[in-house]
Amino acid sequence: MIVVVLIFIASAISFLWLFFKIKFNYFKNLGIPHKQPRIPFGNMQGFKRKLHSSHFFRNLFEEFKGTNQLCGIYLFTKPSYLIIDLELVKSILVKDFAYFHDRGMYYNLKDDPLSGHLLNLEGEKWKKLREKLTPTFTSGKMRYMFPTIIDVAEKFESFMNASIAENNEPEIKGILTRFTTNIIGSCAFGIDCNTFEDKDSKFLEMGLKAFEQPRNTFLKQMLAITFPDLARKLGIKIVRDDVADFFMKIVKDVVEYRESKNIKRNDFMDLLLQLKHEGKMSFEEIAAQAFVFFLAGFETSSTTMTFALHELSLNQKIQEEVRENINKVLQKHNGKISYEALSEMDVLERCINESLRKFPPAASLIRTVTKDYNVPNSNITLQKGSSVFISVYGIHHDPEIYENPEAFNPDRFLQEKIKQRHLMSFLPFGQGNRICIGERFGYIETKVGLATLLSKFIFEPSSKTKTPIEFSKKNMILTTDGGMFLKIKKIQI
Repeated sequence: MIVVVLIFIASAISFLWLFFKIKFNYFKNLGIPHKQPRIPFGNMQGFKRKLHSSHFFRNLFEEFKGTNQLCGIYLFTKPSYLIIDLELVKSILVKDFAYFHDRGMYYNLKDDPLSGHLLNLEGEKWKKLREKLTPTFTSGKMRYMFPTIIDVAEKFESFMNASIAENNEPEIKGILTRFTTNIIGSCAFGIDCNTFEDKDSKFLEMGLKAFEQPRNTFLKQMLAITFPDLARKLGIKIVRDDVADFFMKIVKDVVEYRESKNIKRNDFMDLLLQLKHEGKMSFEEIAAQAFVFFLAGFETSSTTMTFALHELSLNQKIQEEVRENINKVLQKHNGKISYEALSEMDVLERCINESLRKFPPAASLIRTVTKDYNVPNSNITLQKGSSVFISVYGIHHDPEIYENPEAFNPDRFLQEKIKQRHLMSFLPFGQGNRICIGERFGYIETKVGLATLLSKFIFEPSSKTKTPIEFSKKNMILTTDGGMFLKIKKIQI
């Protein structure tokens, strides 16, 4: 009996070894440069445990840069590609978009309706939804929402004054998250999230849980991305139950209230309700879009502002230049932050862009090959179903594109400097048809927040400021680990 068991175990090990050997010879047989895989994880060792995805892909980008237009990587046993050449990046995101229109993100409409949002959907579902939602983010709609953003900014200034009176070296990321939560809550749901007065805001709690306490283990997350059809059959969800229940109830209450009172607010929810009344969107679809709009605006803008203030605290001369730019523009507009005034704050905008370059919240882009694609100027064919990755962080930190990339230099974004670079050298919001639909809103939210703060306060490093920054390895967004502490002084007028 023992001999039979030993033979079975030996046979199983031999079979597995042969299986992995065949799978892990894919790129070698094709002559494609690749990272040597290890059983059983392929190239995923240390991913999210020792390295944030930004550094994982940047390391690969740097290792294979100059060897080919792309390199091969294994997500477990699934062959995937990291794109290195910027012209090929352009082909994938823009020129040959028809071959790469899906992100390959997991969603489960049946068991996890909040996952069925614009960021995740594919094919015709994505295309039709994008067409429906695009009118929400025009400059006209932004103007309608602008007074709401300014109202939150004024409360934010008062909150900041009270906060630094108690502690002038606070954790700034948490403060900025309260600001963005209030803005998104107002614009997406028409609700005052009350995060300035309520330190235990449920909106804030659920937003943080969605990012910092994922439902699934890393292995289950990778299973969902690598084998989505199987994961859907297994009923795997990605949104936590408590987060889903909270946002579903919020949307249900808002929809019922607005419909019963016939309320119009010229905000994101208004457009969704209009689509519902026209029979173009279900309640579950409305909830999913409101959910992702909240998460995107809540986390990415607060993270961008955090990194910007950190860099400005270390570069006092640049901080003063930004402040002078803001105050000069405000003097022209009666001391008020207006929609027109924001467009004139060019130094502030360059500062934001440099922060997005150095710390892109979406540090990597992913696309799925939707039909076999012949890579230009090569004999390589990307097979349907393969995943392709673009290291935004790697491109943004390439010294051949940005000299001394670790230095914070907003002058990189002077118009004459921008024109000298490749169009694909700056990708904080992606490019092409799947560029972030909320890009304009994100810039406005971030500009208003930073203009409010820098016109009234000076930011300096504190005794708790970490340099260099330590990144969270678990958060899918590039963000700090352990928060960001800065010393804040009110400007005396």
